[in-house]
Amino acid sequence: MDKDEPQSGYNAEHYTPEAKRARFKRIAELRTNRILNDIRLLGNTGNKTLYQYEQADIDKIFTIIDTKLTETRAKFKTSKRDKPFSLDE
Repeated sequence: MDKDEPQSGYNAEHYTPEAKRARFKRIAELRTNRILNDIRLLGNTGNKTLYQYEQADIDKIFTIIDTKLTETRAKFKTSKRDKPFSLDE
């Protein structure tokens, strides 16, 4: 392909199992490390000398975190496809 020729945007090399695995590892590691750092920073707000909070605040924070973790974990589980609709069944 000539370098001046427009590309369609689709490159089969990006969709090989090896490329998809490498892309997953790269992105997942970056995002996981960012989340872990943010959790560490959130933990810093537990210092009662610097911050004032109530147990209700903490419960709200960890409830939403737990909810989002559960939702995200579910996205990684393989789901069976719905059976095709049929009036015979």
